[in-house]
Amino acid sequence: METILSIKNLHKNYGKIQAVNDLSFDIQKGNIYGILGPNGSGKSTTLGIILNVVNKTSGSFSWFNGTSTTHDALKKVGAIIERPNFYPYMTATQNLELICKIKGVSRENIDDKLKTVNLYERRHDKFQTYSLGMKQRLAIASALLNNPEILILDEPTNGLDPQGIHEIRKIIKKIAQGGTTILLASHLLDEVEKICTHVIVLRKGEKLYNGRVDTMIASNGIIEVKAAEDSSEENLINALKNYHETASVNKEDDLLIVQLENDISAATLNRYLFENNIAVAHLVKRKPSLEEQFLDLTRNN
Repeated sequence: METILSIKNLHKNYGKIQAVNDLSFDIQKGNIYGILGPNGSGKSTTLGIILNVVNKTSGSFSWFNGTSTTHDALKKVGAIIERPNFYPYMTATQNLELICKIKGVSRENIDDKLKTVNLYERRHDKFQTYSLGMKQRLAIASALLNNPEILILDEPTNGLDPQGIHEIRKIIKKIAQGGTTILLASHLLDEVEKICTHVIVLRKGEKLYNGRVDTMIASNGIIEVKAAEDSSEENLINALKNYHETASVNKEDDLLIVQLENDISAATLNRYLFENNIAVAHLVKRKPSLEEQFLDLTRNN
């Protein structure tokens, strides 16, 4: 599989602050990657370095298996790392025509890119009449004008309402289905889980995880348990803690959340509780969410 981007031992210091610390990962063609972490974790700094707008302190990165210089490689990259400035009194088409002129790319893609982001019907409307979500979609269209091999987005749904977020997510998936590799930075776990195939988890500039999203959330599972009305929750908690396959027991609202050491069925745990004379009103096995795995990962590192 072709390597679009390779980052090796990247460091970035701002005085005594270490924004990026020994960061290494590869971006392979055809996937959707999420750089996930809270504000201040180094996501935007990392994107700035690979786009040549932030100087690295040390380390290296290379584009397209090292076959292109950064200058040439960036001609095959589309990116939005800050909200672009469009002219409010110009239409969407006019703004994109101006961007084509500045970038030195053909105008023939404009209508196609406006269709991709669902703005073709509003192409002759002035930018100032657009909602925030429409403005962000136009920004994505502008980043696609050079038919990039990789699209880089920094917090693409930031500030949008639920409908705007949903539309951006659909558009990102559509672009990826067309063969464009996606790299996006986000602090939203839900966004990464719903969009991305791969995730790089950062905290304070350090990498905590790098791999497939489905691998990260594929564990031995979690079982939700609730005591029956005529049963003691305290007895249930003690029984669960004494069960040999239990890794931990935590209370979440009115449910007990049992993390498992090994993959067992809900029926197996139910049988154990029945043999210990404990009745339950609710017992369901579920896969952990990315949020649960992320919290567990950041707790333990």
